[in-house]
Amino acid sequence: MSLKNFFLAGLAFIGGLFLFFILLIFIALFWTLKGTPSLPSGNRIGVVEIKGLISEADEVLKNLRQFSKDKSIKAIVVRIDSPGGAVGASQEIYRELKKIASKKPVVASMGSVAASGGLYVAMGASKIVASPGTVTGSIGVMIQIPNVRKLLERLGVEATILKSGPYKDTGNILRPLNEDEKKVLMQTIDDIYQQFVKAIAEARGLPENKVRSFADGRVFTGRKAKELGLVDVLGNFDDAVFLALKLAGLSGTPHLVYPEKEKPWLKWLMTKNLASKSLTLLFSPLYLAETP
Repeated sequence: MSLKNFFLAGLAFIGGLFLFFILLIFIALFWTLKGTPSLPSGNRIGVVEIKGLISEADEVLKNLRQFSKDKSIKAIVVRIDSPGGAVGASQEIYRELKKIASKKPVVASMGSVAASGGLYVAMGASKIVASPGTVTGSIGVMIQIPNVRKLLERLGVEATILKSGPYKDTGNILRPLNEDEKKVLMQTIDDIYQQFVKAIAEARGLPENKVRSFADGRVFTGRKAKELGLVDVLGNFDDAVFLALKLAGLSGTPHLVYPEKEKPWLKWLMTKNLASKSLTLLFSPLYLAETP
């Protein structure tokens, strides 16, 4: 074989490997986007888990909306095991659950802890299930601001602050709050607290005055929460699933469907935009050098 033929054969081999690699990418993307084979369409119950501190709502909202649009999902169970978290994120999830509950049954299943923001989220469900020993409650709002001024003084560190208004640096950890700042923050706390109380009162059909009588930050058990009208049923996760099945007008064995977890390699692939680049290379002329 001449050197020229050997060189051409080598190029053909490399080109074949490249096209094979591109084909593998598209096959992987196809099966990933296609998803796993669907379960029997009769008793499909979507399960969305909320665990740990509620710091953001994007992932939970995405999963809820996916199940909401899927007609094969007859009901949704939201498993909550959270001590609470950010107000905005909790409210976003609460509102989304409330919206979905007007279309299909949504059951909140409280785990070991479903307090503060975790309880707020549960208020959006059609029904709430808790274990007798579930720790819930903690209805209230707090702001915690550390003050490291004395530590910095010992270290000889000073800070110069320039601001456009008297309250722009409220909460600055380099100094204590003054009385005016405390009043402004308390107004914010009171506003959010009223929103919390109103959401509970509307969701549970309770007078706001009654809610305020126990909405003082205390925690209580699932059994006490049921006595107060915050919980519908005492039971575990399975009880919540069968309640959701019943609310959907179904019977038999429920088929639980969890959100499909995004594959790390696919996330990396999409982030690097390799798929679109591969597509461009596959259907465009190949160049050994970048054209001007």
